[in-house]
This record gives sequence, structure tokens and C-alpha cells, in this order.
Amino acid sequence: MAFPTAVNSQITDSITQVNTKVVGDAPALAMGNFYVATGQALSTAAHNAAYAQQQSWVTEQATTNMGVTSLYSVDTASTGKATSMIFA
Repeated sequence: MAFPTAVNSQITDSITQVNTKVVGDAPALAMGNFYVATGQALSTAAHNAAYAQQQSWVTEQATTNMGVTSLYSVDTASTGKATSMIFA
């Protein structure tokens, strides 16, 4: 059995105030964490968008290069065919 002890009212007031402060700070801390997480997510999304844009540009350059190469090949083949018919 515990012995009853007298507690000073100043101590109970102090503990109550500390508990109230902790409870009062919790929403602000939660919002701060939310804003940090949201900022990081948006930064990552912007980075991914820029990276995807860069990679699509590389693909477009390669596609254009192959298209031009194909056009030059067709032109060369038709010129060779026409030339062989002239000299045949």
C-alpha cells in the first residue's frame, strides 16, 4: 500500500502546463512534418519530370537520326539503280 504524500499545488500546476504545451505543440509539429514531406514529394516529381523530358529528347534525337539515315539510304539506292540502268 502506498503512503499518501502531499503534493505542492505549484508542482501540479507546472505539470499541467507542460502537458498542455505538449498537446498544443503537436498539431504544429504535425503540419511542419506534412509540409516537409509534401515539399520533398513535389521536388521529386519535378526532378522526375525533367529527367523524363531529357530522356525523351535523347530518344527523339536517335529516332530523327535513324529517319535521316533511312532517307539517305533510299536516295542512294534509287540513284544507284538509275545509274546502273543508264550504263547497262
